[in-house]
Amino acid sequence: MMRLLALDTSSDACSVALMLGDEVIEDFRIEPRRHTHLLLPMVEQILADAGVTLSSLDAIAFGRGPGSFAGIRIATGAAQGLAMAADLPLLPVSTLSALANSELKKSPDAQVLAILDARMDEVYWSVCEAKQQGVSLLQPEQVSSPDAVTIISDAKPLIAIGTGLVYLDRFSEGIRNSIQSSDAKCYPRASEMLTLAKIDFQQGKVFTPEAAQPVYLRDQVAWKKKDQQ
Repeated sequence: MMRLLALDTSSDACSVALMLGDEVIEDFRIEPRRHTHLLLPMVEQILADAGVTLSSLDAIAFGRGPGSFAGIRIATGAAQGLAMAADLPLLPVSTLSALANSELKKSPDAQVLAILDARMDEVYWSVCEAKQQGVSLLQPEQVSSPDAVTIISDAKPLIAIGTGLVYLDRFSEGIRNSIQSSDAKCYPRASEMLTLAKIDFQQGKVFTPEAAQPVYLRDQVAWKKKDQQ
């Protein structure tokens, strides 16, 4: 029986989920700016409720970004600390893939615009579709202004989900007209990360705590601009 723990603090939501074979238990809360205080007690509680120990797990997954800079650091640091303490491998999971996964399970023949509010009038986004196992990113994860969001193919129905839809009126007319349904109240969830982490674990895509790193898209853009200068 596979045993995986997942953590996510990449947005205003804080979530912890535990997979025990075919069963998934999750603690999901919308608690902005309280992740530091909540995360580890939530981990302790979910393990206690399930009657399992940290050392009995197979691996720990975490939301590696993109998302809130501070939030990603909290989940990454907690996952690294727990993994080191119990000698477990880590499974970094894309927050946008996890966001898209929640919709693709219901609409496997659609494309999903997974989009998160990046603050400062920007969004983190990618376009995803279902593949035989997991989620495929049709466009690279990126941070941009809302009006720079583009779709490279309209071969499938387009569904948009995520907090970045707060900027919907700033999307191009073409994008707005292509969206067939949307949900601005979706957040990345640890339970969705478990689904993707299970696939990675089965394929041997695990990392040591030291090698598992967060993804800061805004950091990458800043360095690219500096290099260009």
